Order: sequence, then structure tokens, then C-alpha cells
Amino acid sequence: MELLIGEPLALDLVNTRARDFDALDAPGDFQTWLARQADRLTLPSAPLTTAGLAAVRRLRGQVESALNAVREGAPPPDAAVAALNEAARAAPPYRVLEWRDGTFRTGTGRDGDDLARLLAQLAEAAADLLTDPAAGRIRGCEGPDCRMVFLPAHPRRRWCSPDLCGNRVRVARYYQRHKST
Repeated sequence: MELLIGEPLALDLVNTRARDFDALDAPGDFQTWLARQADRLTLPSAPLTTAGLAAVRRLRGQVESALNAVREGAPPPDAAVAALNEAARAAPPYRVLEWRDGTFRTGTGRDGDDLARLLAQLAEAAADLLTDPAAGRIRGCEGPDCRMVFLPAHPRRRWCSPDLCGNRVRVARYYQRHKST
């Protein structure tokens, strides 16, 4: 199954669950998703356990709940806000001073185990998106049975992917127009 990657990280997390596939059902599938996010996340040193996947799945549900509320113009559920704050608080970032290549540089470090650091990064990505004025423009794909969400760069974008859902819709329309001939 091809997952939608390249949206804001919080949307990519929500999109780990597609119509007939969930990247959080198996550690290998989630590791593949994580590898595709390597430029945006500090990756865990080992694959997540079943309990770790369940924790990410719960956080994904809270992110999705908050995003859906924002899309509908409603207040987010208190439980979603609390879960995001709790995850971010479990591994807060701190500045690290490094001496590299003959000069000082700063980086970011985090305390906590791999799971706490991952959940904190995902929660902070959700907080960044939820506080962005663009969050009100998040859309759901108009493809049949598609559950992907995206932040359109163009106001006329209707599908998560023109190659996947867009093509399916165009083929279905073509078939409907020509089936009686």
C-alpha cells in the first residue's frame, strides 16, 4: 500500500491509516514509514514494540481528533489537547552546544527513551500544525473510500494524490460516460 507522505508531519501521521492498510499494525510497516520521515524525525534506535506501536496509535487518534475539530471549526476535545501536551512534556527538547569542524554549533537534544522522544516529536508537530492558520484549510480526499487528509497548496486540489485517487475518479467518470455506448 502506498501511503501519502510529504504533508505536514502531523498529517502524515494521521495518514498512516489508509482505507485498507494501517502502518501501525506491524513494526516493519511503521519502520518503513519512519525511514521515509528520517529528515523530519530523530529515529528510534530499535523497532518499536507492540506496546510502543499502541502508544503511537493512541497519539495518532488524538491528533486526528484535534485536527477534525479544527477542520469543522469546533473546539478540540480536552482529552486530545491533554494527550498532546503529555506526550510533548515526556521528552522536552533542550539546546546542546557542540564543537564541530572548528566552531561551536547548537543542536537539539531530548531526554527520555526512544518512544518518549518519538511521541514528543509527533505531538510537537501536531501542535505546530494546529496553531498554524493554514490548519483550517486541511481537507479530506474526495476519492471514493479514501480517508487521507492533506493541506492543499492550490485551492482547487481535491485528491490526496492525482496519481492515485485522482486517476481513479477520472477513470470512473470516463467509464460512466462511455458504458452506454
